[in-house]
Amino acid sequence: MLEKTLQDEFIKIIREELVPAFGCTEPIALAYAAARGRETLGCEPEKIVAECSGNMIKNVRCVTIPGSGGLTGINTACILGAVAGDPSAGMEVLEKVDDRGRARTRELLEQGACSVEFLDSEIPLHFIIALSGEGHTAEVEVRHIHTNIVSIKKDGEIVFEKPKELAEKGYSTDRTKLSLESIKAFADEVDLALVKDVYERQIRCNMDIAYEGISGNYGLGIGRVIRESYADGIVTRMKAYAAAASEARMGGCDMPVIINSGSGNQGIASSVPVIVYAREKNIPREKLYRSLVFSSLLTIYQKEFIGKLSAFCGAVSASCASAAAITYMAGGTIAQIKATIDNTLANIPGIICDGAKISCAAKIASSIDAAMMAHHLAMQDKRYAAYTGILKENAGETISCVGYIGKVGMHQTDKEIIKMMLE
Repeated sequence: MLEKTLQDEFIKIIREELVPAFGCTEPIALAYAAARGRETLGCEPEKIVAECSGNMIKNVRCVTIPGSGGLTGINTACILGAVAGDPSAGMEVLEKVDDRGRARTRELLEQGACSVEFLDSEIPLHFIIALSGEGHTAEVEVRHIHTNIVSIKKDGEIVFEKPKELAEKGYSTDRTKLSLESIKAFADEVDLALVKDVYERQIRCNMDIAYEGISGNYGLGIGRVIRESYADGIVTRMKAYAAAASEARMGGCDMPVIINSGSGNQGIASSVPVIVYAREKNIPREKLYRSLVFSSLLTIYQKEFIGKLSAFCGAVSASCASAAAITYMAGGTIAQIKATIDNTLANIPGIICDGAKISCAAKIASSIDAAMMAHHLAMQDKRYAAYTGILKENAGETISCVGYIGKVGMHQTDKEIIKMMLE
């Protein structure tokens, strides 16, 4: 029986992480901070300086900013947020941008109103937005998590400062009790009435953008290409819809996505395959909810070891969680669920993250393909043996090992990727 305190904490984690975001989360985070800065400044800024860590630069430079009319880049995100963003809307800060805001953004871009500087920080997700106008200044600093504003200054004076513990952690919940066993117990036992609204919203939003991606004109049209080029089947449809959702999101689609671990692509990869599988197999709604609970918490658990931004592609973690949730949904044992995780991480633990862009959709499709192969192997009780390669005795140890590689081992890789992109 799951302890009530543990259940309450896991529900808080779910509500903290599974929130809507309008567009790729890194430029949206910049827009949100700029909107908060404008609010503090009290007027439209005449000048904006965005100091950004390498990972922020990497993840903003190639994606289309929603609401911008097809524009890209850090400058666009900051100016659009400052002149037309709604600071009360959080990660949906750009949802209500109108033609007037777009026009003013283009004017300020032409005037060079925003400059970007490299912030040499060991924190992957770290940026400072400084605004000035009408003789006043405002500064907003964000660390670790997209909306984790640690300080706000006006005219050099601190008007808001987050307590150090929260500032460095970025969230208020306790993640230390997350484990494969506790996640499964929670998914089995949680009163669905306590989380149903979260997962109804996830199903609605993430499938809506998947349908838009399949039918719309974004990027390479990868979803349609997958549907047309591969044999029809459940895995083909899972890959097609998840990839289409990602491509639409990266291509500036003006529709929200329910994110996971600060990432829309991880939110998509950890939910869309599970939803498509359940619909194809006529799985009861209750079992779908529990499987989505399992997938979302397993994604969060893996990302606790890796970090929000790194050189390790988050599509791997989220797709691994999706396939493990499908094993769970299909009635797999805990041993088969663990085997799904090990089989996935034995195969694709080395996909690099070279920034947010439309080709993330292809990485999601490839990761789902590998993860579903891991699922089918596991359902036949086939599993790669412990201590072959980086696999450990149990799935939790393997997850922590892969997380260490992604966060620490690939740290220099991340620097080299950023260096190449900046050049």
